[in-house]
Amino acid sequence: MVERASSRLLREERTVAVMVRTYCAGVHGSRVGLCAECTELLAYARQRVARCPFGANKPTCAKCVVHCFRKDMRARIRAVMRYAGPRMLFRHPVLAFFHLLDRRRSAPHLRGMQAVTEPKRGAGQEASAHRVALPEESA
Repeated sequence: MVERASSRLLREERTVAVMVRTYCAGVHGSRVGLCAECTELLAYARQRVARCPFGANKPTCAKCVVHCFRKDMRARIRAVMRYAGPRMLFRHPVLAFFHLLDRRRSAPHLRGMQAVTEPKRGAGQEASAHRVALPEESA
């Protein structure tokens, strides 16, 4: 089971790398390698995945109750995923399939913290989940 868990994290890291490469080539016009901005984003994303408090039980970032990306980096990775996500179906269908399966994975609870709470819906209120954020780690 340990091999399977670590292979899931490796697959997630590979999926993010492919998405960043697709974005960089399409948006920034990089033909060989990544531009400096995308290199920085990929290194940051790899670091955050490696430090995920959920480890092998990590959900996809969109479903996670812990926001480990800084706001600026979260906006950048969202732009990458918005651009590269639909293209993954044609360029890397196996990775896209597994990513879609992983999206169905629910976020586990952190010890001592309530992961997701649903507020009561009242008139004019939209259904939204309150998310718990951990403080940023200092470098």
